[in-house]
Amino acid sequence: METNTKISIRNLYKSFGKKHVLNGVDLDIEKGQSLVVIGGSGTGKSVLIKCIQGLLTPDAGSIKIDGEETVGTKGKNLKDMHAKMGMLFQGGALFDSLTVWENVAFSLLENQKIDRASAKVEAVRVLRQVGLAPDVADLAPSELSGGMQKRVGLARAVITKPEIIFFDEPTTGLDPIMADVINDLIVESAKGLGATTLTITHDMASARKIADKVAMLYEGKIIWQGTVKEMDKTDNPYVCQFINGCARGPIKMDV
Repeated sequence: METNTKISIRNLYKSFGKKHVLNGVDLDIEKGQSLVVIGGSGTGKSVLIKCIQGLLTPDAGSIKIDGEETVGTKGKNLKDMHAKMGMLFQGGALFDSLTVWENVAFSLLENQKIDRASAKVEAVRVLRQVGLAPDVADLAPSELSGGMQKRVGLARAVITKPEIIFFDEPTTGLDPIMADVINDLIVESAKGLGATTLTITHDMASARKIADKVAMLYEGKIIWQGTVKEMDKTDNPYVCQFINGCARGPIKMDV
């Protein structure tokens, strides 16, 4: 296997009862690459991320990170794997009971056992990187706008300097201008760390901005992958229908 591959997925299957969500996913993500997975609701994008993170165990298949098999990883090995990863959740997923800085520094406080004073200094530094002033640090998440909450979520995702970052619908609920700001911050943060990123999104403006490569998930399989330029030139009817938001085409939505 190529040494430049960070994540290698082969023949991945995952079902919930009679619902087959992943039906033999094959995917490679190179080191430092930004891969965006597109696809409609319920196509298995979130399940794919959870399998890579080890939060769900696939029914069959292989997931290798840095050439090492991770399916079935438990205990310390799973904790070590999670230490390589950061995540920006769809809704921000901030803890209401913690201040902004405590949210950002959560992993430092809980997993790395860094003292509170040092953790706060680091949290404020990372908040500055995502464009938030130090006085935001002591606010409650409920006092922030949606865009500010996304920035706090991004700061939390990158504070541990992860090798792999997952972005789950990073622009959901944001107006187009704030979405563009968040996209820029995602690109800057990932490139600054040299991180490998996997983003799942419906937002084609976001995909075009942050993707080195795009892959489309449909009926549990990767049916197309390529660069943004290749995506815009493809004659694949599924990709064309999705990126242009057309009701007519081979993809049938349950209404």
